[in-house]
Amino acid sequence: MSSLQCQKRVHLEINRKELAKHSKATEAAFALGHEVGEMAIKLYGQDGGTFIEYNGGNFAGALSQTADLMNSMFRTPVFEATLQHEGVLVREDVLLPVSENGDDTWRIVEVKASTRLKPEHAQDCAVQAWVHLGAGYPLAGISLAHIDNQFVYEGNGDYRGLLVEEDLTEHVFELLPSVPIWVEAAREAVAGPMPEVPVGQHCTSPYECPFMDFCWPNDSRYPIAGLGGGKKQLGIWVMDGYCDICDVPSSEISSETQLRIHRVTEQGAAELLPAARSFVDSLAYPRFYLDFETIGPAIPLWPGTRPYQALPFQWSCHIERAPGVMEHAEFLDLSGEPPMRTLAGQLIADLETSGPVLMYTSYERGVIEDLAAMFPDLAGALQAIIDRLVDLYPVTKSNYYHPDMLGSWSIKAVLPTIAPDMDYAQLQGIQEGTEASAAYLEAINPSTDDARKEQIRAELLKYCKHDTEAMVRLVAFMGSSES
Repeated sequence: MSSLQCQKRVHLEINRKELAKHSKATEAAFALGHEVGEMAIKLYGQDGGTFIEYNGGNFAGALSQTADLMNSMFRTPVFEATLQHEGVLVREDVLLPVSENGDDTWRIVEVKASTRLKPEHAQDCAVQAWVHLGAGYPLAGISLAHIDNQFVYEGNGDYRGLLVEEDLTEHVFELLPSVPIWVEAAREAVAGPMPEVPVGQHCTSPYECPFMDFCWPNDSRYPIAGLGGGKKQLGIWVMDGYCDICDVPSSEISSETQLRIHRVTEQGAAELLPAARSFVDSLAYPRFYLDFETIGPAIPLWPGTRPYQALPFQWSCHIERAPGVMEHAEFLDLSGEPPMRTLAGQLIADLETSGPVLMYTSYERGVIEDLAAMFPDLAGALQAIIDRLVDLYPVTKSNYYHPDMLGSWSIKAVLPTIAPDMDYAQLQGIQEGTEASAAYLEAINPSTDDARKEQIRAELLKYCKHDTEAMVRLVAFMGSSES
């Protein structure tokens, strides 16, 4: 699958794996895949089945056990069935015994944590089918099971309906003649010298490549990736020999945002427009700086919730009563019970009834709208908060840029340029949102001891408070611009 994305990637994965750098988001996706896979075993194995273990990458035992089970007179579902053909090894998520016209055969179910079928899934399934058939076993069909994001968990551990299947048999069998070609290309890429593949949009599609730092030029002051925009055009500039933002002639740039990044980077100093101060001056007091932390588990935790639904468990709010007069309110529930209603009630009380509620991006709006839909009796009060929301992100993007932001207006990119003492990298423990979500889930796990739970509580409170203090510092900075 890596070779279908990029021949250079598969070469590096086998020969230079130490160069790989997986983002925290990618690592979270790996963990999510394992979680959904475990749920698939429960759903498809309700009447029994066998999970094939493998020890430290030694697949000999797994191959032998799979063969014994598939050749047994008493056939049951097999999970992570391990098969090999012409040097290609696969582990089939779910292998179900079926009968077709009186003959014993098998059906493969590939399980994904996504909420829809994607083109690469059919290729994945085709490789599995090719190995399965090549290993000498019959195959009646192959399906892709993915998360149904409209599924509502009713409780009591009943997750029937969480996964929905899409039959890919016909499509997969059409792809089978291509698989040996894919395999041979992958072998050549691995065995030969590192392929010369220019960077481009394939570096992030369909998956983020872990070798981006190796392949993309990043040894200049302002690496060209910081211009942003599509990877295709960036790749063309790299092929033309441009490595730094300042290397690219402005005559080759058409995007207004890229031209601005290029111009400010060439100038070598931050740009803060007077309109920023006009915006800040228009904000009445008291000012409420709000940030949520949420979870969005693929497998719902609480009755009445859906897969990937953003559920808040924490918020922080700095309250500026007058210039320099600051208070702080916060909410965090680590009981393990659904926190949403208590959180919403406390939010309504602490945000009072007047004054702008400042956020960074519209994420907070979506969270509050979901709370209003979840609790109709609180909808009026929550809508009143929604009506007071003011998004700092578009104002910041329109009026401020610093070369060190490298094309990003995320709060984590902006903050070090205006308040170096508040760089998120200096936080101990939790430093970004996916870590906060993972920490919350660890804290509410019954197996987590009290000492670890209290450590997580302290880190979550500090992290979320840092988010809202960052907005306070940003508004103060923008208010300092000359009008």
